[in-house]
Amino acid sequence: MALLDHFPRHIFSPRGWGLLGTGIVSLLAAQLMGRRDLLALALLLLVLPLLSLAGTRVLKPRFQVYREFNPSPVETSATTTVRLAVARTGAGTGHALMEEQLPSRFGQSPVFRFPARTAAAGSSRYEYQLRSAKRGQFLIGPVTAEFSDPFGLSVHRHAIDAGDVLTVTPAAVDLPETGLAGARGHDGVTATRIRANPSDDDVMTREYRNGDPMRRVHWAATARHGSLMVRQEESVTTPEATIILDQRFLAYSHGAGYVSGGAAADAHDLVTTDAFEWAVTAVMSISTHLGERNYALRCLDPAGDPAFLHSPSAPEPEADEYAGAGGLQSIAESLAAIGLTGPRHPGADAGPQPFDDRLMDKLSAHRLRGPILAILGRLSAAEAAALAPAAGFGANAFALVITDRAADTGPVLEILRRGGWRAAAVTAATPLAAAWSAFDQGGSPALTAAADVRRGAAGRR
Repeated sequence: MALLDHFPRHIFSPRGWGLLGTGIVSLLAAQLMGRRDLLALALLLLVLPLLSLAGTRVLKPRFQVYREFNPSPVETSATTTVRLAVARTGAGTGHALMEEQLPSRFGQSPVFRFPARTAAAGSSRYEYQLRSAKRGQFLIGPVTAEFSDPFGLSVHRHAIDAGDVLTVTPAAVDLPETGLAGARGHDGVTATRIRANPSDDDVMTREYRNGDPMRRVHWAATARHGSLMVRQEESVTTPEATIILDQRFLAYSHGAGYVSGGAAADAHDLVTTDAFEWAVTAVMSISTHLGERNYALRCLDPAGDPAFLHSPSAPEPEADEYAGAGGLQSIAESLAAIGLTGPRHPGADAGPQPFDDRLMDKLSAHRLRGPILAILGRLSAAEAAALAPAAGFGANAFALVITDRAADTGPVLEILRRGGWRAAAVTAATPLAAAWSAFDQGGSPALTAAADVRRGAAGRR
């Protein structure tokens, strides 16, 4: 039996290999001894395993597999329960050894026998638990089944389903209360004047901005001013916040922890770094913090496109506005498999330029309706100068610059602060709660005054 253990187990069982070996020996003996009875025995011993092998390959039993995750999606480091139901749909009987194929990060794959002892109505049910410390989308399954012929001579293993994708979302970090809660902007602090039947004199107007609906154009005021004017009588009580997530490869390709294809054997590969993982957690935590305070959220990338446009896990990749519990869930799912994008070498064709007019137009459409928060990777002085004016479109502007050497970001932070941003440099090791609190600690009277001047100038544009 020790010799048989060295033979492949996915073709013949030890019994099958034993019969084949005996058949070969019998065939040689029949040739040497001239015994026809030994020849017949040898042929029987050789043909029987081969027929069994053909039978297990051609007559494959059919099964139906139902897989459920609870909860789904699941946060990182949280446990989800996987429930499997396996039922035979084709003809056949007998037992099978089944195994649920899992990515290596989840440890050893569970093995179970079919049918289960508690099988009911032809269906066997199984249950196990999974937990992942990393976000992503992971292919759970397929279930592979190992079958044998009635004589136990040949073995065949094949997949009986295609598997299902488990989405693991980043977990939010609790953030402390800060002065950001008051940074709601003009439209979020008080409602503009409303009357039952407002006259033209009662209607507050302002200049038309890119993105304003034409139904709000006030034609009488337009005629008086000689330019498009829109009504402001609508009451806007929901505060808004805009989050800019920098996801450029070159902005995060520094420092340790670079992962390419970090979800090997999963539904989607993940291109990320430790610094970008910090950024993803920051966006999830800030979104949760603001969403719980009834903020409506907009998520953009540095080019002004929807932040999750390239995320394979995004339920609605082209959406950039989110509200309520459903909006937070959509943000979490979108962040699950988001990765770094763009060129990987300086000087390569970068496509849309970051922090250009497209982003400014998006911010202008919601001018002064709430804070702007930018989660940024490494910035050059030119990129910081391009982003700096964007602070004028927010009631307040906050920037976290993630770098491997925070001491070297002084010039970049100074450029942002002169533009009206409250900016801080962090590393992938900085506690997120401490970085969030730094916005309050760093708010000097001079900075506040500069922000007031900047907002006043923006309001007169």
